[in-house]
Amino acid sequence: MTKIERVETFLVPPRWLFVRIETSDGIVGWGEATCEGRSETVRTAVHQLSEVLVGQDALRIEDHWQVMTKGSFYRGGPILASAVAGLDQALWDIAGKHFDASVHQLLGGPVRDRIRVYGWVGGDEPGEVAEHIAAQVAAGLTAVKMNASGRMSPVASVAELDGVVRRVAAAREVLGEHRDVAVDFHGRFTLANARRVAPLLEPFRPFFLEEPVVPENSHLLGEFVRSTTTPVSTGERLYSRQEFLPALQAGIAVAQPDLSHAGGITEVRKIAALAEVYDVQLAPHCPLGPLALAACLQVGFATPNYLIQEQSIGIHYNADAEVLDYVLDRTPFGFADGHIPRLTGPGLGIQIDENAVRRADQRGHSWRGPVWRHSDGSFAEW
Repeated sequence: MTKIERVETFLVPPRWLFVRIETSDGIVGWGEATCEGRSETVRTAVHQLSEVLVGQDALRIEDHWQVMTKGSFYRGGPILASAVAGLDQALWDIAGKHFDASVHQLLGGPVRDRIRVYGWVGGDEPGEVAEHIAAQVAAGLTAVKMNASGRMSPVASVAELDGVVRRVAAAREVLGEHRDVAVDFHGRFTLANARRVAPLLEPFRPFFLEEPVVPENSHLLGEFVRSTTTPVSTGERLYSRQEFLPALQAGIAVAQPDLSHAGGITEVRKIAALAEVYDVQLAPHCPLGPLALAACLQVGFATPNYLIQEQSIGIHYNADAEVLDYVLDRTPFGFADGHIPRLTGPGLGIQIDENAVRRADQRGHSWRGPVWRHSDGSFAEW
């Protein structure tokens, strides 16, 4: 039996939490349990969950997932789901290495040989947006995602609304007709603002409009979906099939679970199957590190309703470290015509530089998101 002998965690810059599981026969599996701004808390949860894993058969992945998610009275939420996600990814990595197969082969085999990817672009002014998009196009991408705005008033002014339109118009001008731009509302909009701006963006044909309302207001999604012909996406802050079901029933077109938040490979595969019932595509959220990205891609190569993959290679807000800093071989993540070719190595398909990870953990990080508060005392999403 391939027993789980040891579970370790590494808090590495810029804001990630890596999980390492070692087995009795020397196989090492890696996962990513990052929860932006709360990774120290998740780290504690990982070590608490490891109590039910150490000494057990590493290949009983589904059984371990069931125990970790349903074996206690209090369940769910971003902290527990992220801890489970990192451990689950590492167990799949071990299984792939044990059977000398990529994870997507264990999931039923490939349905595609490459996955389209997109990158996020910043910029507050239209000219900055255009400059950043041009750089992503030069890097080989055929799709980008941008924030619709910074903080928004609960009832937006004409200037705020026009600012959104000008930014998206600048993006479309650079991208032309054969590339795509997704627009992320990031939960910063009230339903009233979101419904008001969506029709103004339709002439620019956004790829999708993301997270028009905060996840706790998922009951309002249907109202927004009915207000626009543009595909609507959400899901980076939904952590289970049960939480995705109302969004799917509301009519979203794209589901965006995060492989490091939504229970890992095991649960996201089930979310994808549920989404397929509603004719919804999968585009996992992943502005994170190399392990999260590799896990996403492994699911994508084996999942029919997989639209596109977010990634943050080279992104400007990764201060102190970059996605590729922790891998020994960077070639699996190379872009070719806006796509990443199928990963063929065992497990997650990448090789982690363990020495670099251990050195980085000594520095650690204390990343926190900004707190945006309006003058009236209300809060805006960051």
